[in-house]
Amino acid sequence: MKNFLTAIAVSAMLVSCSKKETTPASEKVDSTKIVDSINAVTEKHNDSIRSKNHFKDFSGTHKLTHSLINSAGTLEFKKIGGEADHYDVSGTIKSGKNSLKIKGFMAAVSGKHMNFTGEITQSIADNDNGKPYIRKGTKTFMSKDGGKTFRLQDMVNGSGFVDHIDIHF
Repeated sequence: MKNFLTAIAVSAMLVSCSKKETTPASEKVDSTKIVDSINAVTEKHNDSIRSKNHFKDFSGTHKLTHSLINSAGTLEFKKIGGEADHYDVSGTIKSGKNSLKIKGFMAAVSGKHMNFTGEITQSIADNDNGKPYIRKGTKTFMSKDGGKTFRLQDMVNGSGFVDHIDIHF
């Protein structure tokens, strides 16, 4: 038994002391370089997705109407650089004592829906003697005619009456 244990100890020493094949440092692959190159390609791809519109380009000045204001106004869409389907918007309608002002951010989220975040202020003489009514937060504009007109879906004003606020393209 003693000889058997000695044989195992000698075998273990020989195996542990044997010369192992190693790869020279110049041939080793630096994994951080591989990860960095993958990240660079992914970032470039993500930037191209972020900057291209997925829907129609709404940049420019468009007609803005309100069902209780006799004249039309304009709403300007300014594309936000590097952002797909995102716009800064501002516009007004004014007719006599009646007015509407829109200012904020618009994101096209589908071919039929745009989300507006900002403030819509209206003053209608026949509603609460022209007291300003302000809609704040995120509101949805929806199209039912293939994108020619988008209507604000928060239609009930502070006086309890329905307003139709439309953007015409």
